[in-house]
Amino acid sequence: MMDVYSYVCVLLLCSCVVLGKPTLRKERVHHDPLELIKQANEDNQSFQFDHEAFLGKEDATTFDQLTPEESKDRLGKIVDRIDSDGDGYVTITELKAWIKRVQKRYVYENVAKVWTDYDLNKDNKISWDEYKQATYGYYLSNPEEFEEATDQFSFKKMLPRDERRFQTADLDGDLAADREEFTSFLHPEEFDHMKDIVVLETLEDIDKNGDGHVDEDEYIADMFSHEEGGPEPDWVRTERDQFSDFRDLNKDGKMDVAEIRHWILPQDYDHAMAEARHLVYESDQDKDTMLTKEEILENWNMFVGSQATNYGEDLTKNHDEL
Repeated sequence: MMDVYSYVCVLLLCSCVVLGKPTLRKERVHHDPLELIKQANEDNQSFQFDHEAFLGKEDATTFDQLTPEESKDRLGKIVDRIDSDGDGYVTITELKAWIKRVQKRYVYENVAKVWTDYDLNKDNKISWDEYKQATYGYYLSNPEEFEEATDQFSFKKMLPRDERRFQTADLDGDLAADREEFTSFLHPEEFDHMKDIVVLETLEDIDKNGDGHVDEDEYIADMFSHEEGGPEPDWVRTERDQFSDFRDLNKDGKMDVAEIRHWILPQDYDHAMAEARHLVYESDQDKDTMLTKEEILENWNMFVGSQATNYGEDLTKNHDEL
């Protein structure tokens, strides 16, 4: 089935209007059993699959144009920048700081790429009306063409949801977002004042019966979809155990808002630190909890598929841009 953005793109070609992408959540439901087998196979040593999963096939193809020697040369220059004190060793702390920097850069570069699509009057702000027109203009002018859209991708539901998020991001309440406010609108997970919106939208995405909670079946359905009556893979049964043991904290058979927050925004989990520790653990040949440039280059496939190099994209840039 064509997803909503593809459908909108078709409409855009037909109507020649400016149209943006609604703030849809990333797809979390898996349908292809073969894909699930690949994802569940933690022993899979094919970095190409990791590159395509993280980069997308187009960016992975771009990376494939570099020879191993070119990749290692460019990765070596990045390592020099990660080693902030210049002592010849990359520590977990240095790697964590670099990963956070890369994450932040990605967020702001993403906003910069789309800014002119929404700032229609070029006043260096994006008003709610500008965003609404750029994203929903065709729908608002031709609502009859969307009557058969599925509930999940209903523009009628997405528009007020985006408006609510926009109002939360609009800290000064002037109905116009500056770059920082618009960044928090597009990437709410990166901003503390947007965390409630992230939790609420997650609840609304998964809570199919609308009771304000997420039960076990709804939790599983958000990750896995299979034919009725078919057997569940082992990893799904493991996730059911995770739900009862670690998600449903008060053991009432469902997750409330507080439990959803604990799940998706755990206070005791630092994503960048976890990634840094993983990279060091996998590459630290002498087990001194630090990495030399040689150790990193020896395991270069691991790094070009990790967030340390923005999933490999940094390797296709001039190192002076970093």
